[in-house]
Formats: sequence, structure tokens, C-alpha cells
Amino acid sequence: MNIKELPMLDFKPLSMMDLRSSPGDILDRVSRSGEAFIIEKNGEQKACLVPISVFFPDIKKDRLFEELEELHKKGRDPKLQISESRDVEMSFLEDISSKKVTIKIVLPHGYPNAAPKIYADPISDDAPHRWQDGSLCILGAMANWNPGKHNIAFVLDLSRKWMDHYYKWKSTGKWPSGMEPVDE
Repeated sequence: MNIKELPMLDFKPLSMMDLRSSPGDILDRVSRSGEAFIIEKNGEQKACLVPISVFFPDIKKDRLFEELEELHKKGRDPKLQISESRDVEMSFLEDISSKKVTIKIVLPHGYPNAAPKIYADPISDDAPHRWQDGSLCILGAMANWNPGKHNIAFVLDLSRKWMDHYYKWKSTGKWPSGMEPVDE
């Protein structure tokens, strides 16, 4: 991540004495309101307090851990990383139609209220049923994503079905029916 990608923060000066007198209130202002502070001691800038979402994804860890546990129970162990835009990326090496495919599920800030994006590699540039950014169109409109019903395992299963359709399209030139938007 380079400095250009960091969000603009409006740093406010905060004396060490003020921090000592109400640390809980200051931390609440940082975590809940997104405020940022430069801590000063004896007139010198010593440290800063910024919301953790500046550096890490804004995704509830309990939900993420529950979903990872479900994946592990199903024998799916993704490679995890944080992208330059601070999204969580999960990569799965899958064997689909006797071919090795990497499916990457990107969990954006605000997941699960924001729908994940799904990418597959290798696929040809002219493959149908993809969004402009190359992500797979497995949910139809993103409005079909339901954070109360859908999760990473669900999306991974749909991705595998999409890849099966892709390989049929590659061999026949016709996209099979049955990959319509999700209503489940």
C-alpha cells in the first residue's frame, strides 16, 4: 500500500494529559466516529491514534471466523490475504471438470452487508456472464445477495457451478441454462 491510497484523515492535536484523563472516551471517538489524533507530550508530537479500518478491513471478525470455521469443516482451506485496498481476499485452488482453477473471493469493506466479488483464473477474456471488472456474475444483480442467508461457502459453491458452465461454453459455444440469478 502506498501513501496515496491512505484515506485523508483530519488529525486533531491531543495532549498526553487529555489522553490520560479519558482514554476510553478518546478510543470510542476513534473507533466509532473515525476521528484521528496526534498525541503530544511536552509540545512534541509522539504518536497517533487512527481507526483500525485505515489499515485493516472493516469486516466483523466474528462473522469472518464463523465462515472460516464452516469452510474448514467442509475441507476448504483458503489462502487469506489483505489487498492493497484493504479488502479480505480468499483464494481457493479447486479441481473443476478435471482442471485446476483458482477462485478468488473478495470481501469488501462492510461485508456481509456488501456483496463479495468473485474471480476465477484461468478464464478467457471473452467469457460471458462477467461484470466489467472481470468478476463472475453468479448472483445476477448484487441486490440478490442476502447477508442473512448467504456466505462464503455458498458463493464458492455457486462459483464452482459457474466454472462448470464456463467449461461447457468453451466446448459448445453455448452457455448452459440454469445459472440464473439467485433467489435462495
